[in-house]
Amino acid sequence: MTTGAQPQADAADIDLRGAVPADADDVAALLTQLGYPCEPADAGERIATVLHNDRQALVLARLDGAVCGLMALDYMYYLPLDTTTCRVTALVVSPDAQGRGVGRLLLRDAERRARTGGAARLEVTSAGHRTEAHAFYRACGFSDGAVRFVKLLGD
Repeated sequence: MTTGAQPQADAADIDLRGAVPADADDVAALLTQLGYPCEPADAGERIATVLHNDRQALVLARLDGAVCGLMALDYMYYLPLDTTTCRVTALVVSPDAQGRGVGRLLLRDAERRARTGGAARLEVTSAGHRTEAHAFYRACGFSDGAVRFVKLLGD
């Protein structure tokens, strides 16, 4: 996941902020990098959907003024434990910014937001083939959790 080509950025060089509709081009590009092709118009609609849901957040990371990372959060009630869980549903850092601390800063922000939002736990979903991402999450203090099964329901 890290290229090793770039020096570690100082956290002061990275700023985080909520996404707004004007960020559609950057959000579309990052979602496409994550493997979910997205056009800017679609990204604009997705940003609007998140902005109208107080149980979700979409955070962008900027390094040297350029958007280089994205994180989406979803807060859900977890019946078995009678608690709220905050789930990271998307996390991507552009290849040129990987290894510079952007992903770690996004996950620290997720933890802060989860605690502030009253969540008892923070979880992240990641496709089985993303082994480098799994190693990154473990290095950030996450442990393996339950296996998730998915059934697509069609259009």
